[in-house]
Amino acid sequence: MSFNIALSGLNAAQKDLDVTSNNIANVNTVGFKESRAEFADVYAASLLAGAKTKVGDGVITSEVAQQFSQGSIQFTQNALDLAITGNGFFATVPNIDSLETSYTRAGQFKLNADNFVVNSSGGHLLGFPVNADGSSSSVSLTTTKPIRIPTASGAPMPSTEVDIRMNLPAGDAYITGAPASFDPTDTGTFNYSTSVTIYDSLGDSHIMTYYFVKDNPNAVTGPPAIAAKPNQWLVFASVDGIEVDLKDPAGDSGTDGRVGSSGIIGGRLTFDSAGDFVAISPSTFNTVDLGAGILSNGAEITQEIVIDFNLDSANAGPNEPTQFASNFEVTSLQQDGLAVGRLTGIDIGSDGLIRATYSNGTSQPLSRIALVNFANEQGLTQVGGTSWKESLISGNGLAGEAGSGTFGLINSSALEQANVNLTTELIDLISAQRNFQANSRALEVDNQLNQTILQIR
Repeated sequence: MSFNIALSGLNAAQKDLDVTSNNIANVNTVGFKESRAEFADVYAASLLAGAKTKVGDGVITSEVAQQFSQGSIQFTQNALDLAITGNGFFATVPNIDSLETSYTRAGQFKLNADNFVVNSSGGHLLGFPVNADGSSSSVSLTTTKPIRIPTASGAPMPSTEVDIRMNLPAGDAYITGAPASFDPTDTGTFNYSTSVTIYDSLGDSHIMTYYFVKDNPNAVTGPPAIAAKPNQWLVFASVDGIEVDLKDPAGDSGTDGRVGSSGIIGGRLTFDSAGDFVAISPSTFNTVDLGAGILSNGAEITQEIVIDFNLDSANAGPNEPTQFASNFEVTSLQQDGLAVGRLTGIDIGSDGLIRATYSNGTSQPLSRIALVNFANEQGLTQVGGTSWKESLISGNGLAGEAGSGTFGLINSSALEQANVNLTTELIDLISAQRNFQANSRALEVDNQLNQTILQIR
């Protein structure tokens, strides 16, 4: 009996050494969780045995329990290095069509040849589908999909409106002969100009230029007779050097004096004596179709551009043009079109939302990284590669978004180190070694006693 007791002690000490050695070996393994050998005594007695005098039958290993405490966070320069602060596991599948889900805390992800986010074992990271505003359309584990970073460029968007705000100098000199003498190629026929880049339906860029001409403050007897226009400015436009008419819904551009030398139709801005913007003619600055003469690359030729001066006829607004006694200054010049964009990077938020950014200044939500929790983490089955699988003991996985409920947060450009305390493990190693030596000594003593008995004659 004593042989078996000492032998069980040796086996237990060996198991303790094995577990401790494994912990030490994985001290630098990202996402590794240390284990602890847990032992129980063996006690067996028959129905009529004397319990008070019964000796135990040794020791057994009841469980090698994993310890899912938080590991330290190490920051990196790779946006696809991910670490979970708090509860949860990343979910992965071996290929895009597989339903065999594994779970890991190791966030060393990268892109494969097909631009899917994978770990070093080739496992595809799963994420929730998202809407255009970045909200998750579902948080069920059954709806997760492998996350893929798109290789396609951001789609272009044709310009439809230009927002402009500026100051036109009060008291600026009137150009003799204007507006009939206006010529965009002759700087002497206009006071100021400014330009903005616009985009057609194919994402090709064009330069749209606006010309400001101080209107005649004196009355013209004609023909045609035109009244004096103090504190008024004419606006003409061109695209890629080609003059573009503004629409004239009232058909009064000739009598209103908004026609240039080539017959180009412009618009009029009116200010009061305090420099406040009070009127515009026509009521909407809208170009005619840019047409095939400008858009000769196959883009939509019916494209029009609205020039918005943000008129507020009731009050002087901060977004309106002004006519003050200061220099010509453009304070805002924006348009709503976009060029063709190329992928320039990805951004991963603490809630797991992956957003792609493009060179045209746009961004697009792609997916939200799924996190999974279990009622009993220690019941998960180890499968190697710093991964676990669901078991009957662990319970079913519950998926959710990072930062919600009991789920932790996701840190991009960071990795969770092993939760192994090397100092503690070395002390445990010494303790297990002493335990092994003591049980070896007990076995040796048992052997000596047996030899003594055998030598009795």
